[in-house]
Amino acid sequence: MLSFIKGELAEIYEDTIVVDNNGIGINIKVPSTVIGNMPSIGEDVKIFTYLYVREDAINVYGFLTRDDLNVFKLLLNVNGVGPKAALGILSTISANDLRYAVLSDDVNAIKSAPGIGAKTAQKLIIELKDKIKLESEEMLKTNTVVIGNDGGDDMIVRSDAIEALVSLGYSSREAITAVKQVDVGNKDANQVLKEALRHLAIM
Repeated sequence: MLSFIKGELAEIYEDTIVVDNNGIGINIKVPSTVIGNMPSIGEDVKIFTYLYVREDAINVYGFLTRDDLNVFKLLLNVNGVGPKAALGILSTISANDLRYAVLSDDVNAIKSAPGIGAKTAQKLIIELKDKIKLESEEMLKTNTVVIGNDGGDDMIVRSDAIEALVSLGYSSREAITAVKQVDVGNKDANQVLKEALRHLAIM
């Protein structure tokens, strides 16, 4: 029903912002990363939203990018992960870091989120791994830009480097872990590959 809300930032709380849209104040629950990136009160904001309806409540959840929103929706599909837990995860780690954690079976990174134990983190990895792999493959095929901490080009460079490491005999987990430690910046896949190999040599 709601794709995004654009209006004047009216109020900021610990985990909620209020956006004035044509005289209507809309409460939007957001991860802490959104709170930290809000402009001053009175300035315009655009928040990508998800409307969550249940018998006793109607809540709007909001994110700065559509990619964060899409990852939030993915998390809601995991049995045992509700909006509060999903928001906690995205307050703790970025959407792209979550992807890396899932692909590399990094339970510790995921369970660092409030309310997420090892069992839930493992379930999340099992249920999301294939979906995230498919998402990455589609992004590479279509050269789609994924907005998050990394731009689409960075994600493609990382993916190319990971693929090269796997072809050299490293496991997917080793490759993802090593590439994650490289600051991509303006590097190409070959440069990232070389740095990742250095990390692997000391792992």
